[in-house]
Amino acid sequence: ESEGEEMKRLALTLMVAALVGCDGGEQTELKAELDSLTQNLRGRVEPLPVVKPYEPLPYQGFEMPDPFGPAKLALATKGKGGGGPDQMRAKEPLESYSLESLKMVGVLQQHNRTYALVKADAALYKVQVGNYMGQNYGLVTQINEREVVLKEMVQDPAGDWAERDSTLILQEAEGSK
Repeated sequence: ESEGEEMKRLALTLMVAALVGCDGGEQTELKAELDSLTQNLRGRVEPLPVVKPYEPLPYQGFEMPDPFGPAKLALATKGKGGGGPDQMRAKEPLESYSLESLKMVGVLQQHNRTYALVKADAALYKVQVGNYMGQNYGLVTQINEREVVLKEMVQDPAGDWAERDSTLILQEAEGSK
């Protein structure tokens, strides 16, 4: 057994000598090459950008109505620019046509009233102030020899109703030019 122990000691000594030998030559060459490559390099880090401190702005819209609250609905139903048309009113025949498809073809005076003659498809209608025409709840507000003036109610994407003026102009006869 003493021969086995001696072999173990010899193997251990050879391993230690091999490890010490490896550490010397290659490591020093590698270190020298790395030093020569990085000799003229200087590390430079860009400075961090200056961050401005956050300054909160005070909310100024407390006086304005909440667009999502019941106050907005109350404002719309009071008629302050947001009230819609009367949905319970019976529709008149010319409300089933778009205003662009209607044609004013003449004017008629009867019993001190002025009527417009409006053609829709093949039918002719007698229209007076107070009648409705077109698909945008167009109320006839004025009739003269050249045009019918309407006040239409249109809904914007937010759901609010707004009035707009429209006219239906007298169509000239084709042979009168």
